[in-house]
Amino acid sequence: MTELLSFEKSRPSAGSPRLPEAGVTAPQATEALDAGLLRAKAPSLPQLSEPEIMRHYSRLASMNYSISEQFYPLGSCTMKYNPVANEIAATMPGFAGLHPYQEEDTVQGALELMWRLERALCAVVGVERVTLQPAAGAHGEWTALRMISAYHHSRGDNRTEVLVPDSAHGTNPASAALSGFQVVEVKSGRDGRISLADLESKLSPRVAALMLTNPNTLGLFERQILDIAEMVHATGAMLYYDGANLNAFMGICRPGDMGFDAVHMNLHKTFTTPHGGGGPGAGPVGVKAELVPFLPTPTVERTNGHLTLDFKRPRSIGRVRSFYGNFGMLVRAYSYIVAMGGDGLTQASRDAVLSANYLRKQVEDDLEMPHEGPCMHEFVASAQNLAHEGVRALDIAKALLDRDFYAPTIYFPLVVPEAIMVEPTETESKATLDAFAAAIKDIVATAKSSPQDLHEAPKTLPVGRLDEVAAARRINAYLQGQSDDPVLRWKRAEK
Repeated sequence: MTELLSFEKSRPSAGSPRLPEAGVTAPQATEALDAGLLRAKAPSLPQLSEPEIMRHYSRLASMNYSISEQFYPLGSCTMKYNPVANEIAATMPGFAGLHPYQEEDTVQGALELMWRLERALCAVVGVERVTLQPAAGAHGEWTALRMISAYHHSRGDNRTEVLVPDSAHGTNPASAALSGFQVVEVKSGRDGRISLADLESKLSPRVAALMLTNPNTLGLFERQILDIAEMVHATGAMLYYDGANLNAFMGICRPGDMGFDAVHMNLHKTFTTPHGGGGPGAGPVGVKAELVPFLPTPTVERTNGHLTLDFKRPRSIGRVRSFYGNFGMLVRAYSYIVAMGGDGLTQASRDAVLSANYLRKQVEDDLEMPHEGPCMHEFVASAQNLAHEGVRALDIAKALLDRDFYAPTIYFPLVVPEAIMVEPTETESKATLDAFAAAIKDIVATAKSSPQDLHEAPKTLPVGRLDEVAAARRINAYLQGQSDDPVLRWKRAEK
């Protein structure tokens, strides 16, 4: 299935698009706008009938893959079902029709939701306060590090390093570097967990924080987390929690109780708000008492039953997001929490862990398991056992696309060769997990009997196997000014 661009489909005989009158005359436009901003001629838009445009975009949409269509086992990303009830709540006129600069007295309902959501998140992760402003996970990381940096500076403590495990999400070192810190890697032990010996060797008065997620990106619980917290705090540093894997134990245990000082949460993962497509996401950050003064402004405060936005916070790091966060995502997350209740959130995590361990057991004879189980909400397998067949993790991922499954995360974490990272979430049925396991078994059987078939996958999609090496070379040449590739926009052919 292929689809031409709307410009390529354009037919002069179709006429111009039907647009409503602008309500502005040419003289009025000239008075209101600088002459250089006015068009000399009409834009060259595609000329198609309305049904043709509708069908064009419907065909394009059908080429996309989404959680609404099939299983999305993207490891470390918690691509779980987004309940329609959340969408209905977010589109209620009283929420969707608000202007962010309305007077506080006219938005008490919205502030009440934000206040209650903050209290709920505090209870889930075990912190004193939460900022709802950050727009996604990496933004939450950066916000937490800015608060940690401000805390150290307020004490006259010049700390220049941030410790990051070698299995961490790539955004961790990026956020630390963007915040002006030197990134120091902490190695994993043979069991896949952080090496306490290596951590001890890297801790010093220069360290501002250790960035850690628990369970880690291998899906393994850091059993020595209390020892880790004690070691970090003994040097005056802080412990930051990457909330990407919170889906493993919300309602079961809390990062704040483990000793974490700052906790970011991905509402677009754990709390079922939409995920992907570049946003909007939501990455609130919770903090212990020492960091509360440095929270971004404004915070939502309650005084005698009246809710206000507090901008007068002299030690705050300032605003980190326009307005007050991605409010529609906050509504969706609160809707989910209220619908589930505390027991429901706990059960969701238990089911997520059960699903991951069930699926891991189903495929352990087909793929290599680099670490002994059990896992938490996700597991990392390896295709290294198929290397003698000339088959790589990439081949397995492409073959899954032909079998109507989205590919898991591959080649991450980097500490596992030919890594295949799978997170089934709690929202998938046993039948779906069985079908995915059967697809893995079929692919592994094909690898042993006809590996060339896997090298040619996918064969059933609009786009087949891409030449990644050639693409990398062409992009590199483009960046160096040696080529016009890649071509990122359509240009009308010269006549």
